[in-house]
This record gives sequence, structure tokens and C-alpha cells, in this order.
Amino acid sequence: MTQGPDQNQKPAREWGKLSPAISSPTADSLLSARRKESGVPTEAPAPGTETPWTSSMPAVASHRADALEEHGQPAQQEKTSAALPAEASTTEAPTAGGPAPQPLAAPIAATEEASVRAEARETAVEDRPRWLAARTALIALAVPLLTLLAAVRLVATHGFLWAEYHRPGFPADSYGFDTQERLRLGSYGLDYILNFAPHTYLSEIETGGATAFLASEVEHMTDVKRVMLIALTAGALLFIAALFASRSLRTRAPGAIRKSLFIGSWLTLGVLIALLVIGLLGWEPLFTAFHQLFFPQGNWQFRMSDTLIRLYPPQFWVDTALAIAGLTLLFSLVLMILTWPTKARKQLALARRAQRQELQRKLSQ
Repeated sequence: MTQGPDQNQKPAREWGKLSPAISSPTADSLLSARRKESGVPTEAPAPGTETPWTSSMPAVASHRADALEEHGQPAQQEKTSAALPAEASTTEAPTAGGPAPQPLAAPIAATEEASVRAEARETAVEDRPRWLAARTALIALAVPLLTLLAAVRLVATHGFLWAEYHRPGFPADSYGFDTQERLRLGSYGLDYILNFAPHTYLSEIETGGATAFLASEVEHMTDVKRVMLIALTAGALLFIAALFASRSLRTRAPGAIRKSLFIGSWLTLGVLIALLVIGLLGWEPLFTAFHQLFFPQGNWQFRMSDTLIRLYPPQFWVDTALAIAGLTLLFSLVLMILTWPTKARKQLALARRAQRQELQRKLSQ
């Protein structure tokens, strides 16, 4: 059966109507998407060649026509749908066997982002940081303890031991130790209370062909080591806790850190004055009370001929206490000067507080 002229010219006229739409980049991208959706492989053109958009259309049409025939639909319907403009294909329903449309996650993401912003806004608008009173109290109480521990650690050094043995007026050993032997044995005792060595570190030391330290002396020095290490560890933990307590206080509570340090310096000065008064009124009762508090087992009393007394006589502990008190006083005074509430520091705190209030006002709008 032959076709008439009108029938031959009708596809040509339809082709001319569709060519502006299908020759655009949008049509090419839609064609690629429909290929993937229909399961038809898409091969990239060779370099330097251009593949017309019509080259693979028969494959797409044939593939989809076969799928439609399996569902009882004529293939001509698919040919008609393949010739629709590119704009109409954007609203096309998914083909049989294709992936189901996925719901958009944009509304959920927008809701989550809005809740996060609202929470951050509420946090920024808060007037007082959490546990402000407890945090400032911790910083203030940490000052005297940390200052005292720092002074103790600076005194427990070989430099102080050398200066003490060589200073004029320091009592000599009446049992035969010269200055060099004192410094050697005294350095062993100082190192032992600051390291993690076993008790043999002291028990195996000899002087003059005999053991330098008795078993009771080594036992007492082991107790001193335990107290010293616990105190230094507790001081390090307290310092870390004070640092965490001071986080964000500079911006959220202007002047709180300076005020806490200033109060702590006064507390240090008060404790130091009280201990000095007690020591001046009676050094022996204070020395005994100190040892009974930290060494309740009672192994801290020795004879004048024992090595520990010969190395560290009573005058040594008096000088040590004065050195610790002097360093503590110096630290507290320096800290007090650095945190004294001068007019300039007060104005700086007020300016920061005003900036904070302005930020709160803007966030509240």
C-alpha cells in the first residue's frame, strides 16, 4: 500500500515543529536522563566527534515500545510520546520498572537548621553563665592552694639545698659530714621524694663504708614521697579544673575572672599571715601539728645522730618555712597588683558588659 503526498509530508511538518525544542541543551540532558531511567546505556562520544541527538532515539523508542507492549499498550503511543516537546517531558511519570520518586529532604533540613539556630540564639541571650558563683568560688579557692604548692616546689630544688648548706651561719654536722657529703646525701633524699624510684634508691646508698639511711628513715621518706606526689597531682588537677571553670567567663561575665583572682590573692595573704603568727608564737607546736596531720603513723621522730637529722637539722626547716612563706607572699602580692580593681580595669569590664548587653538586645529582636 502506497502512501499519499499528504501522508509523507505530515511527519516532515511535525519534525520542523519539534526541532527547535529538541536541538537545545535542555533536550540533550533530558534525553540522557530518560535513557538512564529506561535502563538504556549511554555511551560518551569519541573525542572530536559530535553525536546527533537523534542517533539513539530509535533505541530509546524501541526499548520503551517493548516495555509498553508487555503491558498491553500499543507501540505507536510511545512514538507519539517520544515526539513531545522537551518541556512536556519534565512532568512525565516514571516508567514501569524505574525507581520510585524520592521525597525531598529540604523541608526537614530547613526545620533542623531553624531549631539549631534557635537553640544557639537562646544560649547567646543568657545573662548569666551556668554555675557562675560556683565557678568563681573555685577559681578564688584555687589561688592560695596553687600558690603555696608552687612555692613548695620551687624550694624543693637542688639550688635551695646548695644555698642552704653554703649560707653563713648554717649549723655544721657535729658527727663528721662535711659540706660536700651533706650535699651528696641530701640530694639523694630530695630526688627520692620527687621521683618514682623504689625504696632501694635510698636504702642502698652508703657513706663511710656503711648504709647511709636506716630502715625507719627510708620508711619516713617514702611517706614524704607519697604526700608530695599526691599534693602535686592534686594541684595539677585543681589547676585544670580552674581553667575549665574560667572558660567563656571573660566574654560572658566580664570582670569575673579578675575579681576571683583578686579575692584569691587576699585569701592567700590572710592564710599566710595566720600561719606566720602561729609560727612566731610557737614554732615547735606548729611543726609537730604539721607532722601529726600528714604522718599520723608517728615515724617522723629521730635521734640527733640519725642521717636525716644530720642532713636536715631544725634550722633547715625553719629556713624552708621562711622561704616558702616569702615566695607565697611575693606571688600573692604580684597577683593582687595585676588584678587590683583600678578605674581603667573597671571601665574595660563595663565596656565589655555593654557590648554583651547590646548583643543580647539584637538577638532578642
